[in-house]
Amino acid sequence: MVVTNGDKSANNMVKAATTLRKATINDLSAINELIEAAILTWDLPERVKRLSLPSYHYQPHDLETLEIVVAENNAHQIVGVAAWEPANLKDRPQGQHALLLHGIYVNPQQYRKGIGRQLFNAAEQAALVKGFSGLLVKAQADAANFFLAQGMQSLKIENEKRDYAYRYWKLIENRRI
Repeated sequence: MVVTNGDKSANNMVKAATTLRKATINDLSAINELIEAAILTWDLPERVKRLSLPSYHYQPHDLETLEIVVAENNAHQIVGVAAWEPANLKDRPQGQHALLLHGIYVNPQQYRKGIGRQLFNAAEQAALVKGFSGLLVKAQADAANFFLAQGMQSLKIENEKRDYAYRYWKLIENRRI
């Protein structure tokens, strides 16, 4: 998978090109550093961020069960990452066949440059190609506006003890991306 982004901004300056590709074991250190930098920007108490960081880090075995995609800049630096897998039946809205987007993380110095949207589009395309009817996300509160801007809909909490507070769904079946 190689997808490039060379969008032009409103002031006609070309944004730095990013390329998407499948992550490798050699990328894990850079991926986890990027995830840590992104998490440290979240509006959470510092202690919560520090204690939760290890659970967000990807390990070599994750490459076997998740599809992990990285965004690289022209200097081959990883500036974004996304990961997905088929959603658990209990998490699927109305039993839909869903792809679960684990997260999209972008280097904070690269925010608002289209990298997150590019990674989201790659997840949508993967869902479509693999025959899923939609894309499911369990997000941090800070990411709510991003996912809503991608056309996702907020899911109602049906079981407060089990359901993630910020869940979003986007139907993509029979829809051109």
